[in-house]
Parts: sequence; C-alpha cells; structure tokens
Amino acid sequence: MASIFFSVLLALSVLSSPFLLNANAHTKLGFSADLIHRDSPKSPFYNPTETSAQRLRNVVHRSVNRVVHFNGKDASVNSPQTEITSDGGEYLMNISLGTPPFPIMAIADTGSDLLWTQCKPCDDCYTQDDPLFDPKASSTYKDVSCSSSQCTALESQATCSTENNTCSYTLSYGDKSYTKGNVAADTVTLGSTDNRPVQLKNIVIGCGHNNAGTFSKKGSGIIGLGGGSVSLISQLGDSIDGKFSYCLVPLSSENDKTSKINFGTNAVVSGNESVSTPLITKSQATFYYLTLESVSVGSKSIKYPSVSDSYGSSGKGNIIIDSGTTLTMFATDFYSELEDAVASSIDAEKINDPQNVLSLCYSATAKLNVPVITMHFDGADVKLDSSNAFIQISEDLVCFAFRGDDQLAIYGNIAQMNFLVGYDTVSKTVSFKPADCAKM
Repeated sequence: MASIFFSVLLALSVLSSPFLLNANAHTKLGFSADLIHRDSPKSPFYNPTETSAQRLRNVVHRSVNRVVHFNGKDASVNSPQTEITSDGGEYLMNISLGTPPFPIMAIADTGSDLLWTQCKPCDDCYTQDDPLFDPKASSTYKDVSCSSSQCTALESQATCSTENNTCSYTLSYGDKSYTKGNVAADTVTLGSTDNRPVQLKNIVIGCGHNNAGTFSKKGSGIIGLGGGSVSLISQLGDSIDGKFSYCLVPLSSENDKTSKINFGTNAVVSGNESVSTPLITKSQATFYYLTLESVSVGSKSIKYPSVSDSYGSSGKGNIIIDSGTTLTMFATDFYSELEDAVASSIDAEKINDPQNVLSLCYSATAKLNVPVITMHFDGADVKLDSSNAFIQISEDLVCFAFRGDDQLAIYGNIAQMNFLVGYDTVSKTVSFKPADCAKM
C-alpha cells in the first residue's frame, strides 16, 4: 500500500539525550511522535476552503482508491511492489536526510517498504513544491554496490549497472505511477518536539531521479513502514525490538490534539483490556496480516468465510491491518450480511448516499442506537465504539464506515481510532487496547 499504512507529519519526543545511532547497533530506543492527519491545518495538504464534511467525503474517496492501488489489477502477481499505492495514506512524516540534515515531507506508509524521495538531478520528475534532495550536498550519502546486502534486500526491485557497479531500483505502483533511481545509504534524522533529534546512520534509501504518476506536489516521497526487509521498521530492527504502536484520534475530534506513534520501549501495549492476535507472515512481507474469525452485531455472530474467495484471503492471515485506509473492507457477500445485521438493529430510515460510495446511511439528525460491533480476531475480541462504526460524510449524512469490496479485506483506521495498536514484529503479534488517544 502506499501508507502507517496513514501519512504522518512526525515530530518526535525522544526520551533521552541527543545521540547518533547506527541502525545496526544494539542500542535500545524508546521514543514517540505526533501523527498529523493530512487534512489537519498543520498539514501541507490542508485546504482552508473545504468544509469539514467535504474533507470527510474526500477521506472516504481516498480510502476506496487506495484499495484499487493495493490490488494492482494490471500488475504482475509475482511483483509485490506493484501492489503499493503511490499516493495513499492519511498521514505525513517530516524527516531529514543526509548531513547536514535536509528536511523532506513524505507519506508514511505501512503498506510499502522503501524510503525514497526525489533527488537532483531529476531527469524526469513530477512537480514538487519543496526543493529536491541533492545527494552531492550530503557528506554521508553513498550509493550502494550491486554486491551489497542493501541491494540484494530489494530483490526484484533492484537492478545493476555494469558500468559502475551501482545498484538501482524501480518501483511500479498499481495505478501505473513509478519511481526509478539509485539505492543509497545515508543518515536519516527524525525530528523532535523537544529539539532532541534521533539520527540513524546508514539507512537504505531510494534516490529517485525518474518519477511520474499521481504523486502529489505537496509531498516529496514515501517512507515505508511495512514489514519488508528495507522498511524503516525493519532497518531499526534490534534498536526498537521490532516494536511500534500508534494511537489515532477520531476524525470527529474538534480539539487540536494529534495522534501518536511510538517506537521501541515506548511502543509496548500491555495491561488491563489489552488483547493480542497473531501477526501472520505471508509471501508479501510488506503487509501486516491478521486472522479475522467472525464479527458480532449485538448477540448475532457472523462467521468470516473460511473458504477461498476471489481476492485470495482465506484461513490464516485473511485481512490486512492498515493505518492508511480509512474504511474497513470486506468481501461483498460477507459485508452484505454484516450490513443487514447492523441495519436491522437500528430503528431509523435509511438514506441513499448520493455518490454511491457507502451503502448504509442515515440522516445526521437521526438518533441512532448503534449496536455493539465486535471484531473477533484469533485470540482477540475488539469491541468497537459507535465512532468506530459510523462516520459523518456530509452535513446531513452519517454512514457505516465499512464497505464491500472483493479485491482485498482491510481493517481500516476508523475502526482503530481510540485504540492503542501495537505491532511486535519479533513476537509476531498485534495488540489492541482501548484508549483516549487525545489524552496520550
């Protein structure tokens, strides 16, 4: 997907003194960050002329488009990189590359791996508002060789130049967007709200010299937070014990509180009300797969299909958890049964969504007695609040934040809001704990 698996403006609060960290060192880290939604006034994507309802409607449309990009219908099934979305995600990350630090703003994506940005010289690049990164201006930048482990980690995404033994990469996205350039290693600096930045040495990055497609001029690349070997999470590795977590403030929150992302010792999710479910590894290591057994609406339990379906999600690891997709997506037949159960529990007149994106909607002025919806993951029951189930997408319309889609099953971010969601890529678990994210 392209991305946590939201886009993130990252301002880190590091709980230690300033230091330089080699990404391969065994130094243990614990730090936290603010996640700023792309529609926040703090985001470069913010459009002050849009109403709150228009922004919510746009969120829904981006969510639907992200699934199309995930699927990559025109892409080879043997090329995992083709199933990444080029401009997905709901959060931005503000980091710096090189020495001296050069700030970039990029989409933070739990659905992709490589951290890449547009670089000088740009032979054929999309229009970008911010200046381009100049690798020649960084004293710590170095291209990696074809025989290096950094190059081989990219597998089919990497190619080699016989002239200078330099490793190159090509990433093609489901919507035919692409980025091509040099595989390099450089220092990555994560900005800090308390002016104590974390600097990570020798991080593998992509320096894009030929990039085109649907990328936004507001961003300057993608920061991969997926499960693959070259993602930022994997490169931080032992230093964060493979742990990160986030707590997402509801979209309806009218205060100025931001969501949070945590790494390492700060990312542990434990204590009362915390539940954990296995993180399933599949051939596409980028994505975080969980196993959904059933969904209950009040006392009615609806078993999630265990037989193979058109999008190949059956048995263990039948749903992707993604912070960059707003809606929760289920196979059409299962979704229809779920919608019927929810609708039969609500005593109100249904209203059609004029844009036909969501199929269960009510008047925003209606008093809805939303039934308790519980997601029954393998070993973890996650009870949703009404704000996890319904979203107001216009001034007069409230809709069920789930959708039928036979391309992919995705557990989206609305269902995750006001939960502390922790990923442990070493113990292979994802944990959930109810929380008031605005107070964290």
